[in-house]
Amino acid sequence: MKRKLVIIAGPTASGKTAVSIEMAKRINGEIISADSMQIYKYMDIGSAKVTEVEKQGITHYLVDELEPSERFSVTKFQSMAKDAMEKIYSKGKIPIIVGGTGFYIQSIVKDIDFSITDEEEKARASVEKFYLDEGKEALHLWLMSIDERAGQKIHANNLKRVKRAIEYYLLTGEKISDHNDSEKDKESPYDVSYFVLTMERELLYHRINKRVDAMMDTGLVQEVEKLKEMGYKKEMTAMQGLGYKEIFDYLDSASTLSEAEYIIKRDTRHFAKRQLTWFRREKKIKWLHVDHFGFDINKICDEIIKNMN
Repeated sequence: MKRKLVIIAGPTASGKTAVSIEMAKRINGEIISADSMQIYKYMDIGSAKVTEVEKQGITHYLVDELEPSERFSVTKFQSMAKDAMEKIYSKGKIPIIVGGTGFYIQSIVKDIDFSITDEEEKARASVEKFYLDEGKEALHLWLMSIDERAGQKIHANNLKRVKRAIEYYLLTGEKISDHNDSEKDKESPYDVSYFVLTMERELLYHRINKRVDAMMDTGLVQEVEKLKEMGYKKEMTAMQGLGYKEIFDYLDSASTLSEAEYIIKRDTRHFAKRQLTWFRREKKIKWLHVDHFGFDINKICDEIIKNMN
């Protein structure tokens, strides 16, 4: 029998935190964060990290677990999330994965295999050398020659994905576009109830703008100043998060504060749009228009429970 897994996903500022905590209370659950920024210590305001008061005694995993100098990737997320799930199951409780990073969630739902071998390291080095010698356009042409469908889908500027697609072909002889098709159709090893919170776009954008205003009012600049004083650099992966790199630019006199705030709002809106695009590609999910429930947490949770598998 498959073990139960609940997903509460959605774009930034859609209300996932409050809904997931109420759901955890109702179904005897504990929460795993699928957020690429809340994992980091000291980065509270810019990541809209759940507070101890907001948790209402519900145990949260993958929050405040890494130093900002550490790299966090989908492979690390998957490993840590699986460990957390086993702890939750061992207590007789239900894991609730909450977040807006669709690929992180998919890595668990589809149990994607990210195992790295010595051969993969060799392939990575080979592709990297070609890129350094020949440039990104030649690299993209290489991808087009082995997997035209992937080459048409992945822009030449998206070096990470172009390289990964070529590496995959070198290692397996299989086109990554074919592999991705099969992964999408892969059956989950869990009994998954997958919900995505959404709302009218203009309303979502208004909520994002208000959230950024609140971050500025509660000390985002001071938070980034402190991180800088602690020795964390803008180039670090953690500091590339929305809200952090822009304030770093302001502190480095590369922009004014009003410019930084404008860019954070604009880029967060663009990010939310990309998040929704990702979730639309997912199968077997249930969309919940939270504005149709008047943002009433109890009504939203009633609807989730009514629609759980």
